[in-house]
This record gives sequence, C-alpha cells and structure tokens, in this order.
Amino acid sequence: MQMSTSEAMPIKRGDFVRAVRENLENSLEAKASDTRFPSYIFETKGEVVDLSGDYALVKFGITPTPNVWLRQDQLEAVDKVDGNQADWVIKQK
Repeated sequence: MQMSTSEAMPIKRGDFVRAVRENLENSLEAKASDTRFPSYIFETKGEVVDLSGDYALVKFGITPTPNVWLRQDQLEAVDKVDGNQADWVIKQK
C-alpha cells in the first residue's frame, strides 16, 4: 500500500531519497533556476545529510556533484543502499 503525501513518514537525516519529478517541475525552485534537472536526481538514490525547516540537503552518491537543497515534499524515500553491494540506481518495477 502506497502512502499519500500527507500520510508519508517525515524524512530524517540518513534516509535515502529520490526527487519526485512531478513535485519539482513547475515549483518555485524550478522557476527560479534552470529547469533542465539532471536525470540522476530522479534515477539514483541520494542521502539526506541535513534538514532545515521544510528543506533537506541531499547528497547523490553515484555522481560526484555538489549537495542540493530540495523541499521535503519534492522527495520520496527509497530503500537504503546495502554497504556490501552499493546499488545507487533505482530499479524500475
């Protein structure tokens, strides 16, 4: 059973997440900068390294890029990365 946005568990430091395209496109943040988002924020797992109000600082592990602040409602939790077999790419079901 999938949770709706209002029922979703709050994001915590250390959680693994991905950006939700539908929530990020047409957002205030998207309109304030380049709207051509890199595919890795939607297709790979990022780790929440800090929280501030409604925002989470996310570090994406597969690509060496700067950390990025995203609103928590623009993120969804994904399975953790196994330390023995790092699997950063999100498998489509």
